[in-house]
Amino acid sequence: MISRRSERAAEAIRETVSTTVLFGLRDPRIKNVTVLGAEVSNDLRVAKVFVTIMGDAKAQSLAMHGLNSARGFIQSKVADRLQTKYTPVLSFVLDPSVKKSIEVSRTLKAVLADGGTVDTDFDSDFDSDIDSDMDSDMDSDMDTPAVNTNEGPAVDSHNDGVLPLDVSHPDNADK
Repeated sequence: MISRRSERAAEAIRETVSTTVLFGLRDPRIKNVTVLGAEVSNDLRVAKVFVTIMGDAKAQSLAMHGLNSARGFIQSKVADRLQTKYTPVLSFVLDPSVKKSIEVSRTLKAVLADGGTVDTDFDSDFDSDIDSDMDSDMDSDMDTPAVNTNEGPAVDSHNDGVLPLDVSHPDNADK
């Protein structure tokens, strides 16, 4: 189970690495890098930083190499922020989830553009069966008077919705 301390450290690492990559690095290889999250071991000695890099495989490879080259500088920024006895050793992991979600979105758009449709309506026969059943139930309910099985005054459906005044209730006693 991840402790609250590990969660806070992971969030601080994510923020620090993200800020450092965005503003502190001058390496031209590191472009279009987004820091998604971080996982820290319970003893705070090892941290995995999950990143996604937009671009082709060559751009991703260059950016990952640049991040690994700048790992010491980024770790020093993390050490300044965390101020713990041991600074976590950072490792960068390329997270393909964003790229996969973009591919799924493109595939769905292509399917819908090719004439594929998503049917959100129910079967019309099913709807008409339900409507006819409800109509017949409502017609039969209109013929029979309503019966109140609860304790209290009975309600007659033929008195145009006027309920008898219950004088036993404390709010109605003075009326």
